[in-house]
Amino acid sequence: MKRPVVLGIAGGTGSGKTTFADRVFDRFKGETTMLRHDYYYKPFSEMPIEQRKKVNFDHPDAFDTGLMVNDIKILISGNPAFRPDYSFTEFTRLPEKIEVKPEKLIIVEGILIFNEKDLRDICDIKLFVDADADERLIRRVLRDVKERGRTLESVIQQYLETVKPMHERFAEPCKKYADMIVPVGGFNLVALEMVTDRIKALLEMRI
Repeated sequence: MKRPVVLGIAGGTGSGKTTFADRVFDRFKGETTMLRHDYYYKPFSEMPIEQRKKVNFDHPDAFDTGLMVNDIKILISGNPAFRPDYSFTEFTRLPEKIEVKPEKLIIVEGILIFNEKDLRDICDIKLFVDADADERLIRRVLRDVKERGRTLESVIQQYLETVKPMHERFAEPCKKYADMIVPVGGFNLVALEMVTDRIKALLEMRI
């Protein structure tokens, strides 16, 4: 197998990067795999759950990015990787690992993926998905309450104490590393077509 194309998709919380990543995934279904940075939170298993809840999960130190980079390199080499399975209700990793098969396209998605040079350097295409701060907050609240069992109060408190300041300190400055800034997130069909065409061109060059 020729070297896969690696697409990196970053952006602030609730920006629509996951939606955009999912739409690219659908365009290349059957020949793509996806790794989300959220899979690679450190387990913090030595802490009781109440203490784990207080971890700043929006800081780069909360991620085992080195493990993610290693898994991507394994996939690039043509071998399957076994990624962590993270529980957002227990705030730690589950004991089982998930097999990820190598494919022609590897999508890497996460808020802080461009914060790490080793991860940036692996990406053939780097996108930063952007959205208005109010829209991002609303999406974050809806996701965490509906999908992760959080209370509204805890989500807002976390946003004010860590999410917003960490976005301004770490995520927003990473725009400068992007090949393209995508406004309107997953609903930007023009950007989706442009990225799709670029991926197809790179794949054809590597056949």
